[in-house]
Amino acid sequence: MNAQINTRYVFFLGMTAALGGLLFGFDVAIITGAGPYLTEHFKLGEFGMGIAFSSLLFGCALGALIAGVMADRLGRRLPLLGVAVLFALTSIGSGLATSFNLFLAIRFLGGVAVGGVSILAPMYVAEVSPPSQRGRMCACYQWAIVTGLLCSFSLNFLLRNAGPCDWFNRLVLDLGPWNWRWMLISGVVPAVVFYFLLLRAPETPRYLYKSGQESQARVILRKILGAEEAERELNEIRDSLAVPPVTWHELKAPGLRRPLTVGFFLAILVHFSGINTIVDYAPVIFKSAGFKMDAALFSTFGIGVCFFLFTMVALWTIDRYGRKSLYIVGSIGMFVVLSLLAFVVVIGKFEGALVLVLILSYIAIFSACIGPVFWTLVPEIFPNRVRGEAMIVPVLVQWIANAVVVLFFPWAFHKLGKEMTFMFLAVMSLAQAVYAWRCVPETKGKTLEEIENLWQEKEI
Repeated sequence: MNAQINTRYVFFLGMTAALGGLLFGFDVAIITGAGPYLTEHFKLGEFGMGIAFSSLLFGCALGALIAGVMADRLGRRLPLLGVAVLFALTSIGSGLATSFNLFLAIRFLGGVAVGGVSILAPMYVAEVSPPSQRGRMCACYQWAIVTGLLCSFSLNFLLRNAGPCDWFNRLVLDLGPWNWRWMLISGVVPAVVFYFLLLRAPETPRYLYKSGQESQARVILRKILGAEEAERELNEIRDSLAVPPVTWHELKAPGLRRPLTVGFFLAILVHFSGINTIVDYAPVIFKSAGFKMDAALFSTFGIGVCFFLFTMVALWTIDRYGRKSLYIVGSIGMFVVLSLLAFVVVIGKFEGALVLVLILSYIAIFSACIGPVFWTLVPEIFPNRVRGEAMIVPVLVQWIANAVVVLFFPWAFHKLGKEMTFMFLAVMSLAQAVYAWRCVPETKGKTLEEIENLWQEKEI
């Protein structure tokens, strides 16, 4: 079977959709460097900073809700094209915002695009990837996310002082330094690239078959798998779609209740264990450890590099060691590092290189284990006939959890204290390890249809 796989074509399709992850990572992380400057520009307090950082994330929740419904009605490719356009428009709009309320509104709309791509892109990747390569290709989506993070952190550092030139700032708008504006506007470039690559990509074969376009589905499957394996895959798709669609009133039906529950709790724990608070507020954390602003922003660049390198490790491990074991090991590692961060606060050593090393260790563990596995599992665990709508649950929940944690982190960090904040995140990481050990199935090497049957067997 593997000899017939058109690896080059699979790679093109997977990386095209995964580029949506780059936009995801770019838009989420660009606020890391822009945040301190726009906070100063709009004279924001701790809660205002939390709103500025989380406004995009609340939009993500709405975007996930809309995209899940659209995916089952319009397909995967057409909504992705719309997402690319929205990314471009909101990147420009947020950078040109003349008031804080306008900034929040446009960032919220940008979040709709991010939330949409967080459902559509991994779904597309999962549905065009052969079972033997699906883990690696879905990990490429996470790799694209961290590439977006790295691009954001790099731009944040390069644009930390001012806009392209002072005369241009004075000519266009007399608003002082334009650095944070250009950070946000730069997101239009990857959005345009994403749009034009999508124009060359087809719809997924599973959606084509589901929508009555069997011949087109067969053509794409043959191009991916070869003629013989394509027919076997087509038969499995046909069997999986023979069962009547499940409505929202039937979520307790066999084969759906367990994956929905697993997706729900993993979505909460992946953010309550702290990843986006560490990323978004990295300059705040580093400044509290004694770094000056330039050094704090440069340290976030180090976070981006760490993300990038260790996600490459996941490309090699996820199909070799499986999803469940990586989730357990990664969660325990995060628990240890966060506990150490709390400990160094208690003993008065929360400073300099020690904090940087611990933060980078936390990022490395998450990047090599949790991040790629989460975005691989979410599209894998749901049946073909309801994948789009069922994915709304974990993706919507993870965006809400993300927004809540990011909203309250500045308050908790400064009012409750660093040690209490890090210990809470550590406990959540340990809870994530326990939940993965008890409830998450191993999906390595299984077709999407075999995973669906696995849930049915567990319900018996």
